Formats: sequence, structure tokens, C-alpha cells
Amino acid sequence: MGIPGATPRIVTGYVPGAIGDIAGLHARYYAKHWNFGLFFEAKVATEMAAFLRRMDPDRDGFWALSAGDRVAGGIVMDGIHAEGEGAHLRWFIMADDMRGKGHGGRLLETAIAFSRSRGHGRIYLWTFAGLDPARHLYEKNGFRLAEERSGDQWGAVVTEQRFELVL
Repeated sequence: MGIPGATPRIVTGYVPGAIGDIAGLHARYYAKHWNFGLFFEAKVATEMAAFLRRMDPDRDGFWALSAGDRVAGGIVMDGIHAEGEGAHLRWFIMADDMRGKGHGGRLLETAIAFSRSRGHGRIYLWTFAGLDPARHLYEKNGFRLAEERSGDQWGAVVTEQRFELVL
């Protein structure tokens, strides 16, 4: 995957350990900051595994931020319903030591460019209130808040937010 200490780089497509690494990044971050637990980690791991098994490179994208011998970030564009509801941006996460260095912006720009190249008319994502650095990045790239409601799909009750970007 890379040389220890090497400059982080974006890798397209599945890399060994990606499911565990990305699920682990989600689990540790959201447990620390939001008290999410096993429900959330299992949801990320099982849904990501199912996505990767059915992934079609003509409509779906998976990118990992490789930092040495680990996956230090990732993002997915799930295009299975792109014609109807839009492509679904999912599992966007960065390791703590990678935040604030522009790597997340590069991942997001890569995913958006992929959707444009595939003719997806719209991209949407679900997140929740309080994730201000991520929201800033989404809005900087043209996403707009389209819906807000209370929900528990994360394993805890939060104010869920749906953001959309028309391409």
C-alpha cells in the first residue's frame, strides 16, 4: 500500500484492510466524540463490505488515502441509484493525524469528479448536525442542506442532515 513515512496518496479501488481500517476510523472517532458504539461500527463494516462486493466501476467509486502501510482515510461514491435519487456519498473519514492537511478535500474532489465523469446528475449524503469541519468542506464544494430531521440510523438520536450537490 505504501512506504512508511511516505507522502499520503489516494488509491483508487479496494485495498487489503480497507474495510477494517475505515470501519475502525469511524468507530474510534464517533465513539470518542459522539459515544457511538458497536451498532455504528458494525453498520459501517457490514454495509461497506456489501457495497464493495457489488461495486460496479462504471457507476461506483472507492478511494482510500494510503499513508505508509495503513488506510488513513476514505470515501465512497455509491451510484446504484444515481439515475433516480442521485449518487450517494458515503463513509467519508480521515484519521486524526490527516485532518487539516487538505487530504479530505482531495478525496472529496476526486469523488465529485468521478460522479461528473459518470454523468450522475446529483450527489447526496447523510450526516448529522455538529460535524462542522465536514459541513464546511461539503459547502465549500457546492453541497447545500436539503433536509433536516431527528433520527437514529447512527445508533443514537441525532439531528440528521441530507446535503445535495447538483452537478
